Amino acid sequence: MILIGIFSARKIRSEGDYYVAGKRGNLWQITGSLLATILGSSAILGTADLALTQGWAASWLLLCASAGLFLLVPFSMVVRRQGKYTLPQMIGDFYGIEAKMISSFIISFAWIGIIAAQIIGAAKILNGFTGLDYSIGVWGSGAVFIFYTVIGGQISVLKTDLYQTAIILAGVLITALYILFSEPVSPMAMTSLKFPFNEGFRAFDLVVLLLTYSTTFVVGPDIYSRIFCAENEYIARKSVLISAIVLIPFSLCITFLGVFAAYKFPGLHLQKGSALIPVMVSTLPEWGVGLLIAALLSAVMSSASTALLTSATIISDPVSKGLEQQNSLRNTKVIMLIIGILSIILALNVQSIIQSLLIALTIFSGAFIVPTATGLLGFRASKIRSGTAMIAGGVIALTGKIIALNGENMFGNLLIITGFVLNALILFSGNRPKLSTSQRKINLTSK
Repeated sequence: MILIGIFSARKIRSEGDYYVAGKRGNLWQITGSLLATILGSSAILGTADLALTQGWAASWLLLCASAGLFLLVPFSMVVRRQGKYTLPQMIGDFYGIEAKMISSFIISFAWIGIIAAQIIGAAKILNGFTGLDYSIGVWGSGAVFIFYTVIGGQISVLKTDLYQTAIILAGVLITALYILFSEPVSPMAMTSLKFPFNEGFRAFDLVVLLLTYSTTFVVGPDIYSRIFCAENEYIARKSVLISAIVLIPFSLCITFLGVFAAYKFPGLHLQKGSALIPVMVSTLPEWGVGLLIAALLSAVMSSASTALLTSATIISDPVSKGLEQQNSLRNTKVIMLIIGILSIILALNVQSIIQSLLIALTIFSGAFIVPTATGLLGFRASKIRSGTAMIAGGVIALTGKIIALNGENMFGNLLIITGFVLNALILFSGNRPKLSTSQRKINLTSK
């Protein structure tokens, strides 16, 4: 990974090369990068851990991600056409500079949690498989992905993501097949916690997951940053569609590994660390353990590098007064180092992957899903209403998530839903929202 970063640095000739790989990404690169970005520690280690208490219903996490991508397919060409470097730039085009500033700082703040979740995953993998001290794993894994992302930019990320996706898919698939054919017990008989719902995961939980998780794949800075790198709109659309399809069988494979872990060691959920690691070490042959280590580390490193570059680019835009400015690359690299260090510090103090991830995504989804989705549809609202809607939605959704994590699950989830509703009510209050000029032309043409 480090060598790829060094090699990629030689190919950077402009800001566009660093931020969006010169918009030359082909189908394989964009698809690979999308999958590598999605299949981080939350998708693999997080889903497996959820399977301990939710059984087969844990597969909903990645199925919801797939559902979000399917919804994105018809919008992906518009995103590629209208987007340049970052999601906040698009939001600024929709609602003005104030909305761009608000989204830039909130997303960058929230994405520290996303990056920390990947570092947590890497440290747990190293600790579980090699016995390496957790804090050393945090600093070591953090240093590696920060280094190759800072020096190689988006060109480095696209190249490493493609290789890492191949390792992830092969590692998880081969591991699942090995266990399936070597274990005499049927996968469905390994747990009483069935799909789609059980006592560990109810229908209302799915509604909240669709709102706070699926929507981040319809509107998300990391996902959009992959689309911005595509060579053209058709590659962007095909890449999103292929990724959505691949996630469906992958969700079943990784959930199966978690269900098997719970079956093999019934008290595993009481232990600290990832569910997968102790079970796989005791079950797989040496070559299988090595392959799984490579797959898991590839997953967390690829997601971390994308999230780090995305968040640093987003905050560098207003700081540099434009990403085309001469000082923007230097500022982006400095900001990347700062965000990376803050994420490492957070990972040292919070060791729950899913908790770190969902808090970050709840802030983002409550604030920006409704304004961005309506903006893509061509609607516009005033600067005051859009800014107020983003702040109110994000704060209320975050409050609800914190309450839910502290035991008041029903009330907290209702508050999260309230954040989305209030966001929409504020955005569409007052005068009737206006259609953008381009959308009015489309409507007139259709008539």
